[in-house]
Amino acid sequence: MKKIIMFACMVASGAGCVCAQTQMEQATVQKAGKANEAKKAEITFEKTTHNFGTFSEDDATVTCAFEFTNTGTAPLVIHQAIASCGCTVPTYTKYPIKPGEKGQIDVTYNGVGKFPGRFKKTITVRTNAKQEMVRLIIEGNMTASEKAEK
Repeated sequence: MKKIIMFACMVASGAGCVCAQTQMEQATVQKAGKANEAKKAEITFEKTTHNFGTFSEDDATVTCAFEFTNTGTAPLVIHQAIASCGCTVPTYTKYPIKPGEKGQIDVTYNGVGKFPGRFKKTITVRTNAKQEMVRLIIEGNMTASEKAEK
């Protein structure tokens, strides 16, 4: 009987230690999470859409730049920039952008061999900022080649 009572006391004290340890670990994780929230990058674009207007199929490769600023308190890292189709190619700043500094995403649309007409493409940018995903939009109207009409 004494053994059973002693064993029950040991199990209860062991469970109490485990619960206390778990609560302490949770409190540490919460503190670390709040510290990380306090220092977070923020990406602010001057514009998120660009309209190329009307251009000829003869000049089918057009480029624009989306400039942004890190308005946060931690370095900003762009993980990837992906276009909605293969005719659109984004290139971006590869190194971390310090707070207050500017960066740029250049987007090239190549309409060579594509059907003339209106287009609208999206570029999805993934970062370590508070807003982890941003969508940029390019659009325009490519007219038929004057050479093809003759």
